Amino acid sequence: MWRDRRVLAVLVLSCVVAAALWFVRSRTADGPAKEAEAEESAQEPLSDDKRKVSAEERAALIARAKVWRTPDVPIARATFTGAATIDSLSCKFKLTELGGTTPKFDCTAEDGSEMRIKYGKGPEIPAEVAATRLLHALGFGADSVTLVEKLRCYGCPEEPFSTMKVVEVTGSEPVYRKVIDYNDFEDFEWVALERKFNARPIESGKLEGWAFFELDSAVGGSPKAHVDALRMLAVFLAHWDNKSENQRLVCLSKKWPEDTPCPEPFLMLQDVGATFGPTKVDLDAWEKAAIWADRGSCRISMRDMPYGGATFTDAQVSEAGRQFIGKLLSALSDQQIAELFSGARFDEKRGVFTATKPVSEWVRVFKVKVQTIMDGPACPSA
Repeated sequence: MWRDRRVLAVLVLSCVVAAALWFVRSRTADGPAKEAEAEESAQEPLSDDKRKVSAEERAALIARAKVWRTPDVPIARATFTGAATIDSLSCKFKLTELGGTTPKFDCTAEDGSEMRIKYGKGPEIPAEVAATRLLHALGFGADSVTLVEKLRCYGCPEEPFSTMKVVEVTGSEPVYRKVIDYNDFEDFEWVALERKFNARPIESGKLEGWAFFELDSAVGGSPKAHVDALRMLAVFLAHWDNKSENQRLVCLSKKWPEDTPCPEPFLMLQDVGATFGPTKVDLDAWEKAAIWADRGSCRISMRDMPYGGATFTDAQVSEAGRQFIGKLLSALSDQQIAELFSGARFDEKRGVFTATKPVSEWVRVFKVKVQTIMDGPACPSA
């Protein structure tokens, strides 16, 4: 019975994909007007909670934004295991537009809160779990990512991500919404539960987030040492997929009256799944990824990473910045670093052709990179 159901699902999906391909070709043939309409629709805000500002206001906010805050818990006492994993959870499937290539879907928890779920055996889940936990522990902004051992999703199709992609392309959301059966469910194992950083997103027109080259103007709200530390941490993680929508400009202030500037703008990292590589959780590649492009001048770069490092431009790190990020990372004990990687399941097999390395090796490379930051003479004045 189950096998018949799977076969039927594959046949139906094949038919729908064929229809989707025809639909895409027909829309493309309609010319630029249709393409512009589709682009405009794709840029619609996903939540009413976002605040739209002018380009000038956005630039002013970035110029006085903070990039670091004192961690809630002293770094030496930060934990990366235990409560960081949920044994079981249930939710109801929610139809939303999904970007990227990592399998994901949105759903609603029993308390009504919305969640983004990433699933599958890809390396992005362990990478994002470890990277976000490290960012939080050190005092930098990131979303919260929690591992869930077993998730039951009511109303979910067997392959939510593929299904939603087809629904989006064909514009069949109104029809699909009517056939969702919330009495049926799908179970997923070892998924990542994402909850947004608790601050209001700020956007300008169609521009989401911020680019790393814009950090040059973030001088009013953050000491240069903090800005340099953020840059160095991005290099440390090999966060090459740093297009602007993978970072977020937010307002930390709970009260932000209309027609007034945000009292506390903050720059955070939003999507850090393409890290510890640069080919995502690849120990050999991460070990080879250089911290310094030129140690003598304390210049850092991502030019050798995919897409030339995207929005990351070469920068000369100040001595204060080198010392700041070095001391933050050095505050972590060997046990904490081991918990960081084991808690994110770096040593678990993810696929037939995926090699795993012991946590001890990840700890070793982590410490070597920290030592590389700390060793050597003081950085010269800019």
